Amino acid sequence: MKSRAGHWDQIFSGTEDDQLGWYEASAAPTLALMATVPGWQSSTVFLPGAGTSVLIEELLSEGVPLVLNDISRTALEKLKKRLGVRGSAVHWLCQDIAQSLPSDLPPVDIWVDRAVLHFLIDEADIEGYFTNLRSTLRRGGYALFAEFSKEGAAKCAGLDLHRYSVEELSSRLGDAFELKAAFDHTYINPGGDPRPYIYALYKRTGSDGFSPG
Repeated sequence: MKSRAGHWDQIFSGTEDDQLGWYEASAAPTLALMATVPGWQSSTVFLPGAGTSVLIEELLSEGVPLVLNDISRTALEKLKKRLGVRGSAVHWLCQDIAQSLPSDLPPVDIWVDRAVLHFLIDEADIEGYFTNLRSTLRRGGYALFAEFSKEGAAKCAGLDLHRYSVEELSSRLGDAFELKAAFDHTYINPGGDPRPYIYALYKRTGSDGFSPG
């Protein structure tokens, strides 16, 4: 059986970025939510699944400090080549986001998940993801999600999905996180098909027993 990393390496190596099923020419919905976070341009932002998203350039153009992770080394190499010298300011990481993150990551102010969490379908992997989020995001920081909604497709990139509602995201995050904003967004993919998403922004307001870093 092909590994999870191998699956994504094959996709990124065999498809041009603008033909990927999740390609967006603009990350406007994500940026609109981020703009509601005070001081977001100077906040350290962690992307658990950076892929080859155009969001990276948009954040770098604002001077945002970035920590970029992806399970696919191929995706990261494509992104590094595209960024050129701008990539030298990025903290790079290549690992499965369901597994424990390194302890030497810089403090994270905003966790931005654009269509990563919904690919984790085993409960142990989902729990590992949220453990990473809690152990990485500082108190007072923000978590932003863009996931397939309950009305979304059951599969993407040949993989089964765990689709989300705001209620489930809130339940999994727990009482230490306060919902600040949420909205539905229908994305039209490069093939012309609609993909219903849920966008949600949370602030970590309380203590839940986890200490970042």
